[in-house]
Amino acid sequence: MFLGENLLAYLVLALGGALAAGNILALIKPPPTAKAEGDLAKAPVARSVLMAAVGALAAAWSLASLIR
Repeated sequence: MFLGENLLAYLVLALGGALAAGNILALIKPPPTAKAEGDLAKAPVARSVLMAAVGALAAAWSLASLIR
């Protein structure tokens, strides 16, 4: 198979991990100032927590698929 047998699991692990890490970091350390007129001062908490949970679930599922 092109690029290995577990390509999809590795891609889901990378994207899920990035989604979780990015949203958690957006909650922990918001930008010091808004860059443009429409930018928010801080990330929306409910949406960021939900997206971090979805990313963590995807990463955990793909990691379990790789270990099995």
